[in-house]
Amino acid sequence: MSIPSIEARKFRVGKYDVIGRPIPHSAHMLRYTVFVDGVRIGALASVPTESDCLFLEKPPVVPPLKIYSVIYRPGRPKKGTVRPTDKGPGPVPIELPHELALPRPHDLE
Repeated sequence: MSIPSIEARKFRVGKYDVIGRPIPHSAHMLRYTVFVDGVRIGALASVPTESDCLFLEKPPVVPPLKIYSVIYRPGRPKKGTVRPTDKGPGPVPIELPHELALPRPHDLE
């Protein structure tokens, strides 16, 4: 005995034709195939929206990958460079007078 499945559906979303056919061995799921002017542009397992169809028709531009190279090592010094040892002047310390009385925890109460 086979699993009863639902019937196929055909509808339009904007300028896109969508045909939903049952997925094999599934009782209630449909595979939605999207067409533009009779040309298949993709398929989805969920009901497609117009933005989904537009994404299938014109996917966003993906920048090219950077090729990994042993020579290109960003953030690392080149071989043979000497580490800088001169750190330059630091912050100037503030001179406090010796007579300045600092509050103590038992004086605050």
